[in-house]
Amino acid sequence: QVSVVESGGGTVQAGGSLRLSCWVHGLNPNIASACLAWFRQAPGKEREGVATTATVFGLPVIHYADDVKGRFTVSQYNNNNTLDLQMNNLKPEDTAMYYCAADPAQKKCLIATMKDVGDFAHWGRGTQVAVSS
Repeated sequence: QVSVVESGGGTVQAGGSLRLSCWVHGLNPNIASACLAWFRQAPGKEREGVATTATVFGLPVIHYADDVKGRFTVSQYNNNNTLDLQMNNLKPEDTAMYYCAADPAQKKCLIATMKDVGDFAHWGRGTQVAVSS
């Protein structure tokens, strides 16, 4: 059974920073061969992909949504099965529930843009991020 657990959400003022963490347990063999992602969903809006990451032939393959490029950084730590999302210069429009997701099919990370990201097999329960103006 695969478990995905997020942590690190909170409330910050615009311009501030937060770091989200995600622990993925139970993927076979481990997250090094998987596709990992952060999604978010704001009230009244559809879920959207924020970033995807995979380790392909030992190198990171990362995609970001256009509106977080330059502000968010995703990091994958295969040795301890964790995935972080560093969020800087946060804006009120970043307010949302953030979800970590994992899929054993690494090809799901081989996309052209974040608009091409599909569904994932395993999801966390989410962590709330609120940015005040």
